[in-house]
Amino acid sequence: MFDSAFQDGVKRPGTLEMTVMLAALMALNSLAIDAMVPALPDIGRSLRVVHENRQQLVVIVYFAGFGSTQLVWGPLADRFGRKPILAAGVILYSLFALLCGTAWSFPVLIAARFCQGASAAVTRVLVIAMVRDLFESEEMARVMSLVSMVFMVMPVVAPNLGQLILLLAGWQAIFLVLAGYGIAMLGWSWVRLPETLHPKYKRSLHIAEIGRAVRATVTDPLSRGYTVALTVSSGCLIAYISSIQQIVADGFHEGRYIGLVFAAVAAPMALASWTNSRVVGRLGLRRVGHVASAAFALIAIAHLALALAGDETLASFILLQALTMCCFAFTSATLSTLAMTNMAAIAGTASSVQGIVWTIGGAAIGFLIGSAFNGTVIPFLLGTAGCAVVGFIGVVLTEPKRLFAPMAPQPQLELGDPDDLC
Repeated sequence: MFDSAFQDGVKRPGTLEMTVMLAALMALNSLAIDAMVPALPDIGRSLRVVHENRQQLVVIVYFAGFGSTQLVWGPLADRFGRKPILAAGVILYSLFALLCGTAWSFPVLIAARFCQGASAAVTRVLVIAMVRDLFESEEMARVMSLVSMVFMVMPVVAPNLGQLILLLAGWQAIFLVLAGYGIAMLGWSWVRLPETLHPKYKRSLHIAEIGRAVRATVTDPLSRGYTVALTVSSGCLIAYISSIQQIVADGFHEGRYIGLVFAAVAAPMALASWTNSRVVGRLGLRRVGHVASAAFALIAIAHLALALAGDETLASFILLQALTMCCFAFTSATLSTLAMTNMAAIAGTASSVQGIVWTIGGAAIGFLIGSAFNGTVIPFLLGTAGCAVVGFIGVVLTEPKRLFAPMAPQPQLELGDPDDLC
């Protein structure tokens, strides 16, 4: 870990403030996604969306935009530092939120949402890169779990916040709140966040050097394998977020409880992230991640079997979906950390490449699952079980000889000289 005074002279905040700040930056994305869920029917009616399933594009294109620019933000942050690039992305996020709030047609809204997601990608890339700048192995996983815990509280709050805003104003006001939150985070992070990029890890923007860093990311077995596993697993999360409003309203005919359902599933996810931060150092990063991935698959299969037997109710859906997403919380935090094991010297670029793969890949999988909605939960649960099983297979293939093993020290990829990547 670096000294408390960083390259820009700003003294590093305490662990609590740093964790909350990083989580709040990540929550820019969660709020932009989850607050939209109760507003989708209003947006559809206001902008004359004929096919109800197309309303899911408000969520899906955000994820697509989120994945499209990560390879831009990462190299820029590796060259110019984390802090100025973060500020640029958050400013753009707020501006595109304002454009969404003034959209006069559905295509304009979709285009603005894509650009908002593309801007917000800076937070995902840089939060992971900054945690990687500061921490190693289990300690990195512990901090990422704490960040995820605070981040996952947002799905408890955001849909209810969205519903509250809809009671007082139109759906456009939700985007004004997003813009305001972005401006607030810009001020806080600019004043309190130090520059965490170590001078020896600064990279040039030469296309050949970026290419070598990308190649190193995709050829490293842990980076490649765990990123693929996370990509497939993430498909079920994106499908859940984009289709939960239809599942509750049309599948169970209980649309008035959408905020409660969202909170009942998200709150255990936050608890799971906190628990992960407590046990990962004791049990080992690899062991926790592998067990969680296996449990994720088993519970998803059990939930599908219950629904196919005709015994599914809203209560059973909430319970089993909460358990499934708890396992996903453990899985995502650990797999993303394992994927960054050897990436210290190219943390920004590596985080970008991995983020592009899992975000765009997960969004495509989530869209396929969500668009198959037919008024029942079966397509969603079938897709979830498939994602969980294939994700676990990916984990097994990545480290078959170390399945459920404790974490062992990994050799770091040193890239002080760009020629080392050749």
